Parts: sequence; C-alpha cells; structure tokens
Amino acid sequence: MKSYKIFSIQAVMITMLACSCTKKLNTVPIDPLVTTSANVYNTPISYKEGLAKLYASMAVSGQNISFSEPDLQAADQGTACFLREYWAAEEVTTDECINAWGDGGLVEYHGGIWSDQNLYVGLMYQRIFVNIAYCNEYIRDVNAKLGSLSGSLKNDVTQYVAEARFLRAYFYECAMDMYGNVPFATEADLPGTFIPKQIARADLFKYIESELIAIQPTLADPTTNEYARIDRAADWALLSRLYLNAQVFTGTARYTDCITYCNNIINSGKYALHPSYQNLFLADNNGYRDEIILPLAEDGTNTESYGDMTFIIHAAVGGSEDATNTFGIASGGWAGNRMTNTFVTRVFPDASGNTDKRAIFYTSGQTLGPITQPTVFTQGYLCAKFKNVTSTGIPGSNTTFVDTDYPLFRLSEIYLNYAEAVLRGGNGGDAATALSLVNKIRERAGAGDITSGQLDLNFMIDERGRELYWEGFRRTDLIRFGLFTGGVYLWDFKGNVQSGTATDAHLNLFPIPASDRQNNPNLVQNPGY
Repeated sequence: MKSYKIFSIQAVMITMLACSCTKKLNTVPIDPLVTTSANVYNTPISYKEGLAKLYASMAVSGQNISFSEPDLQAADQGTACFLREYWAAEEVTTDECINAWGDGGLVEYHGGIWSDQNLYVGLMYQRIFVNIAYCNEYIRDVNAKLGSLSGSLKNDVTQYVAEARFLRAYFYECAMDMYGNVPFATEADLPGTFIPKQIARADLFKYIESELIAIQPTLADPTTNEYARIDRAADWALLSRLYLNAQVFTGTARYTDCITYCNNIINSGKYALHPSYQNLFLADNNGYRDEIILPLAEDGTNTESYGDMTFIIHAAVGGSEDATNTFGIASGGWAGNRMTNTFVTRVFPDASGNTDKRAIFYTSGQTLGPITQPTVFTQGYLCAKFKNVTSTGIPGSNTTFVDTDYPLFRLSEIYLNYAEAVLRGGNGGDAATALSLVNKIRERAGAGDITSGQLDLNFMIDERGRELYWEGFRRTDLIRFGLFTGGVYLWDFKGNVQSGTATDAHLNLFPIPASDRQNNPNLVQNPGY
C-alpha cells in the first residue's frame, strides 16, 4: 500500500453555476452545501484538495463530470481518462503496440487511417482541454484568494499554484505535440465570455517554455516534495523533453538547451539508476524515487479507474490463469494490446531476456509473428514490463485496480536525451559523457557496453525503444527521427497493410476534431485532413 493517496476527484469537483433567479450575477447561493468559486477555498485544506483534483485528472475521469462534447459523452468512464488516451495515441499508433479488439478508432489508429471524426482522436483532444480548463479555473480562483493569505499557508498555496501551472504547461505540451496549432486560453480568459483563438505551434512552444522557467523558483527542491507531486527536477525534465523536440515543434533546434536541463538533473546529485530495471514497473515502484522523477500515483484501494495503469496492465493480458497470475490481476485480462513482430525483432533480436534484461515478454501461447490477423490476440508477444505484483512477488492490494505507478519522467530518459542532443550537435555536453550515460543504462540491463563508433542516431532510436517502450514515447520519438510516416521504416499493419506501407507526412499531426471545429469558427484544420 502507498502512503500517498489521490483525493477522490468527486469530493473536490468544483461546480460552476451559470444562472441567477435574482438577476444579480454576484449572488451567493443560500444553501451552504452548494459549492461555488466564492466558497470552495474557505479552509486551508481545500487548496490542497483542489490541487489533488488536477493531479487526479491525469488518471481518473470522475463519475460526476458532465462532458459537453459528444465524443466524451459516448465514451465510458475508463476510455475517457487522460492516461489511457495519451498512452493509446503514443503507442497504438506505432510499432510498439497493436490492439486486438477491433474497436472503431483503434483499428484506424494503428493503421494510420484516422480522420477528424475518429473517436480516439476526439477523446484525446477533449481530455487535454478539459484538464487545461481545470487548471485555469484553479489558478484563477486561488490567485484571487492569495492576497488574503499569510505565513506558511500563503507559501504553500503559492507553490500549489506553481504546480498547477506546470500541469497546464504539460497538457499544452501534449496538445502542441499531437495537434499542432490549437485553441488557447489561460486563467485570464473567463469561461463563457469568449471563443478561444488558435495559437501557432511555435508561439505555444514559447508560452510553455516561459511558464516552466517562471515557476522554477517556487517549486520544491528536487526530491523534497510529497511523493508524486511536482518539484523542480520534474520541471527540468519537461524542459529537456521540450527542447529535444523543438526542431519538430518550431523548426528551430534547441539541443543545447536540452543538454542544460539534463545537466541540472544529472548534477543535482539526487538521482541514480535503480539497480533493477524490472522493479521500476511493479506494484511497489513508489519506493524508487532514486530514478523516478515524477510518477502518476496509483493505488488499488484508493484509486479506482479503468483508464489508468489498470488499463495498461489488463489490456496486455489474455484470459489464461497463468497469465493473469503472472501479472497480478486475478480478476482477468482484457486480451487487447501486444507487441508487433517488427518491434520485437528490430529492437530485441534476442527476445529471451538473456542478453538484455529489458526484453520482458510473455510468450506462452503466443506466436512472435508475423501478425496476419490483428484481432487474434495470440499473434504477437505480450508486454510483461508492467505488472501488479511487488518486487517480492506479492500481488497488489486489489486484483482489478492496480498499485503500479506510471513513471512520467525517469532518469534514464534524461540520460538518453543528453546523449541524443549531443549527437545532434548540442553544446554543453560531450561525446565521452554521452557514451558513459548510455553504457550505464545498458550495464544495468546486462546488455554490454557499446563503443563510441556504435553510438549514432540509428542506435539511439533503437536504444530508446529498448529502454522506454510502453512508457508513452514512441510516436513522438519516431516523428523526431523521421520514421513515423513515410516508407523508410515499416511495421505490421502500418498504413493498414499487413506487411506495412508508406504513409503520408500529414499523419505526424492528428486532426482538429470535427466537433470542435463546428463549435469554434476560429479553428483551421491541419493540412491533409
């Protein structure tokens, strides 16, 4: 069990009232049980509860949320969760994952044949902007109260606002990555008073960068905040990720800045690679703050959702008793996601794990491929990286809802970011350090050191696959390396063809959903849709 709990999102839901029977728009409801922006932050603990809602919005959907968009109304509470949608967008669209359910939307995801009416394209988009709206509301309401606070409470609440600004910046980074030019609003824009304008991708990049830099002095020092809360190292990690992809996002390379923020984390002295790679993805991984910079906290007793790590683990398991026991989910698997033949053979030529401990696959009853029928779950190896069992083999506290935390940022990502940025010409680092950091990762995996002559960009994309698979990187990584679209790299059912076929470059961005374009005349569709 984890000592950290995510507050119930239902308990802290802020309900906005939009009508008045007295014709006075500033009238406070007579009923004291009615929660409004005027009374929601009347106690010290309420500020932290409001912040908890923002964190929880990444893992749960909230049974009391009423979505205005038809995409979200059509989805079940699990499917509409941010983590489930983000993971599917980054993984199911690539060589790392193919889904067996045959669901409308997911088939198009993997085949690269989605449109502006694709269910999952719409769900991801709406979930991002629902969460941004939560952040804007929290920042606006709490800032209005800050002047009346003093002492330690004011210091705490000021830090809470900085964490909310980080989360907003993170969600905007996801929007910029996936959709390019998107609608934009901050806490200064009152709901119902305007129609959001579309911001250029490069301008949104500047905004995200400025926010992350501005909040740094207010955030907690690395590793000093409560578990699963944002600190300055998480801020540095997101900036590192942002700058690594700056060439794609803005057309201007920022690899030197990427190295700068990698160095901040590496030189802080607060982090080191955890000795066991496998343990980082088990039910007691909340104890590994040595490597996990920022996780999404999960708890099988206190966090019940079908859209968080529960989805990632259950969907990777079939119905056999052996499989479900291995994964710590005795309630049963969902027989959904597995690896493609292409990914396994390209990235892990030896899939046994004997020459690289990161090759963590479940193969009993499964064939490696080639995959000829996407809906046949037994075609393709299963990913056994994430499990709901502890490092000592004990199942999680719940056989359905898992205890395994999701690592948003890990030190090994920072090592790989540093090495890639050096290879791409960034200053502030050196080739010898880059090689050393990559070899530290490989030594932990028992994969053996490489030489300086082997460390090139072709090696890096595969090494990122070996180290970070199923952690929500693959789509973004393949785009940065020029491999997501086009015909240079093919995988099972890329382009909806069994052996893979070239796809058009417009798929590097998802379309703005048709439903939002109908509601917002300011939005221009991405090219190619």
